[in-house]
Amino acid sequence: MQNPAMPHEFTDSFLTDAIRVLRYYKHLGERAIAQAPDEALGIALDEESNSIAIIVKHLRGNMRSRWTDFLTADGEKPDRNRDTEFESPAATRDQLIAQWEAGWKFLFDALAALTDADLGRKVLIRNEPHSVMQAINRQVAHYSYHVGQIVFLAKHFAAAHWTTLTVPRGKSAEATAKIGAAQESKQPTK
Repeated sequence: MQNPAMPHEFTDSFLTDAIRVLRYYKHLGERAIAQAPDEALGIALDEESNSIAIIVKHLRGNMRSRWTDFLTADGEKPDRNRDTEFESPAATRDQLIAQWEAGWKFLFDALAALTDADLGRKVLIRNEPHSVMQAINRQVAHYSYHVGQIVFLAKHFAAAHWTTLTVPRGKSAEATAKIGAAQESKQPTK
């Protein structure tokens, strides 16, 4: 059994690991959004907070900008208007999911074209130089931050109907034992 909270497979490839981690966060966000009631998708907790729909719109805008022509153009595209990403969110779940999928497609298409040999290449984000590895790390941090916000909001709005996405409370020792047993079973026999 792999860790259900954070599937893990040994690799020494940064790119392979980054893609796996990003796919995990995409899946985590999807499982959270699925539990949020439709009427809650556009609700912010206060005037300075964002709704799930706004966060998804922002992620899509960021992903389009960062990952389109990733190796050859600045990650902050001249046609991006970041401020509008925080206005007029998707009106329906279907629209929100379409934005979500479009954003992640930009990301995964760009990463699929890379090799580990590309990791040291220079790319620009807002005219600041980054190695490809640094740019990927920057976005892993950014996207996991926003997925965490989505999980928090979805859990808040689902309330008593929420189903945990990771190891349930009071089940840590059991989960650790299962993961340990699964790892031991993978060991070669003597």
